[in-house]
Amino acid sequence: MKKIFIYYSLTGNGDEVSKVFKKDGYDIKKIEIKKPLPKKFFFRMMTGGFKALIGYKEKITNFDIDIGKYDKIVIGSPIWNDRISTPIRTLLKQIDKKNIDFVLYSGSGKGERGIEFLKERYPKSKITIIKEPKKYKEELNKIKL
Repeated sequence: MKKIFIYYSLTGNGDEVSKVFKKDGYDIKKIEIKKPLPKKFFFRMMTGGFKALIGYKEKITNFDIDIGKYDKIVIGSPIWNDRISTPIRTLLKQIDKKNIDFVLYSGSGKGERGIEFLKERYPKSKITIIKEPKKYKEELNKIKL
C-alpha cells in the first residue's frame, strides 16, 4: 500500500509530525508557499491568521505529485486563527479525493472551525489534533497510523 503525508509547516511543528509518518513508511511532501510570511513572529501570526480568517488562497509552489497513485493520504496543517492554514486550504482545492485523514497542530486553541471545515468536506476522515509537537514531543503519541 502506497502512503503519503503532505504537510505545511511554518514553525517546525509539521516537520516533527512528518518524522512519525516517515518512520512508518510514508512518502513525505512538504508544501512551500510562493510568497513567504513576515519573519517577525507577531506579524507572521497576524498575517497568517488574517489570511485564514478570510479564506485566502495561498499560492503553493511545489505540489507536483500524482495523488492518484496513493492508497492512503494524510495531510498535516497548522491551525491559524482556529482554521486550517491557507496553503493546505489551497492544496485541498487541487486534490479530488475524499479518503484523506488529517493531523492538525496548534500552538493554542482547539481548531474547532478548522475541524468543522474538514468534517463538512471529508465526513469519513479521521482528524487528529495535537498541541505544539515541537515543544511537547509526547503529543506525537496521539497520532494513530
